[in-house]
Amino acid sequence: QVQLVESGGRLGQAGGSLRLSCAASERTFSSYAMGWFRQAPGKEREFVAAISWTGSNTSYADSVKGRFTISRDNAKNTVTLRMNNLEPADPAVYYCARGRGLYHNPDATDYRYWGQGTQVTVSS
Repeated sequence: QVQLVESGGRLGQAGGSLRLSCAASERTFSSYAMGWFRQAPGKEREFVAAISWTGSNTSYADSVKGRFTISRDNAKNTVTLRMNNLEPADPAVYYCARGRGLYHNPDATDYRYWGQGTQVTVSS
């Protein structure tokens, strides 16, 4: 199995910023799209952001557009999520996922491998 491990700051302040990172143990990492999803207590898992195999194209949920930024470094097999202007709706377990193909999309079913998730908390 492909292993995805999330890391980064887990506690942020309302209006502040956090950065999450995902490391993948896969030789062909650069051949697949990557995405971030999140799940808040009592809610279904939702799409956050995705990036194509080359990193040239990105996609964001409306709720985070303009605040979050996804990027990748194929040489290091990593993908990051920069979270700015944190809001009350942002606290959740965030999951890193590897797609089944080259291009980004918001459907969880199009992602083959998932990290174990990391809890993000926002203080106010």
